[in-house]
Amino acid sequence: MVRRLLWALPPVVLLVLFFLYPLLLVVQQSLQPDTGDTSLQPYADVFASGAFREALWTTVWLAPAATAGCLVLGFFLALVIAFVPFRGARAVAKFIDVFLSFPSFLITLALLFIYGTVGMANGMWTDVTGAAEGPFQFLTTPWGVLLAEITYFTPFVMRPLLAAFSHLDTAQLEAASSLGARAPRIVRQVILPEALPALAADGSLVLVLCLNEFGIVLFTGAKGVTTLPMLVYGKAILESDYPGACVVAVVNVVISVGLYGLYRVVSRRAGA
Repeated sequence: MVRRLLWALPPVVLLVLFFLYPLLLVVQQSLQPDTGDTSLQPYADVFASGAFREALWTTVWLAPAATAGCLVLGFFLALVIAFVPFRGARAVAKFIDVFLSFPSFLITLALLFIYGTVGMANGMWTDVTGAAEGPFQFLTTPWGVLLAEITYFTPFVMRPLLAAFSHLDTAQLEAASSLGARAPRIVRQVILPEALPALAADGSLVLVLCLNEFGIVLFTGAKGVTTLPMLVYGKAILESDYPGACVVAVVNVVISVGLYGLYRVVSRRAGA
């Protein structure tokens, strides 16, 4: 028993020093306004501000919308790769594994090169039409952030789905096809029920990731799009309002932990 405690002590100490202690400092700072006294006034000030309510609303609708887009697009692309025979399908599946290692800002920069104000699409448009500017000006709007998040997080849905499809009994598909079922019915009645556990777990995880995404919003340059992570950055770096930044960070952590708990419950019940 003593030996087990000794083996467990180092990781527990590291966890407390490098994870729990900084988090406790953030909570402590959120309860200490400029006067130095412990008070809930920073929470009252932040909750009463329009910037916080706007950031909360933007985060609340943007993260689920991006998650829904990732689930729909990821399911469709995984279907094509897994069940539509074409040359290079295995290479595409391998590329998805590599894509998961890319930083989010890299994908955003790629979209800027294509759809930015001076990007390729607008450049081709102005060259052909002679217009002063191109029509693609959406990348600095919420729709641009939504496109970037769907582009980046869709492979996080595809990878588990491809693994789930690889264990699907092809005899069921052949039997359904031999009985005259068409592709949409096979997908709806045979493939989709097998994919639901992976979709539920993937959706919960992607929702947490989208909720805390910072790099994509920052690199798109969407000045009118302020999420909770961006509000933390603005209050801490631009306004030097550290108690307010810590309050927003605590709220963000609470929401993230709650969603992660939902992810664990869904994953356990779905067996994913």
